[in-house]
Amino acid sequence: MRRAIDLARRTSIVDKSGGPFGCVIVKDGSIVGEGANSVLADGDPTCHGEMNAIRHACTTLGTHDLSGCIVYTTGEPCPMCYGALWWARVEAIYYASTIQDAKEFGDFDDMPIYEAVKNPIEKRRLAGSELLRDEMIPLWREFQAMPNHPEY
Repeated sequence: MRRAIDLARRTSIVDKSGGPFGCVIVKDGSIVGEGANSVLADGDPTCHGEMNAIRHACTTLGTHDLSGCIVYTTGEPCPMCYGALWWARVEAIYYASTIQDAKEFGDFDDMPIYEAVKNPIEKRRLAGSELLRDEMIPLWREFQAMPNHPEY
């Protein structure tokens, strides 16, 4: 966690390239990935510390599956990062500050997103609308029937 905090300090205070968010991913006692928030530096809203650490760990390990990995992150993961960590199959998440801390000290507000995803997509603030499902379902059926289709 101290390494994650060091990364957060560098990205936010020293480099001013993003908020104070750092992340380290450990497997079998060794760091396999690390990252810091680089949203401003990269001009990419997905470049959160966890997302950058996931990308680094996946490259290091040569797989999208981070089973057995432990995550140390300076902030309780936002919905995007939590989802990515879930899909990556990490074993555990440890965080040094809460989403309430991020709101209080940095005006980062994840709660509206957490609340929105509780609703059907068509009722969210950023609503979604179904389009061309009748053209997509045949592709799903083809994928499903394909021998040895990719498994995640």
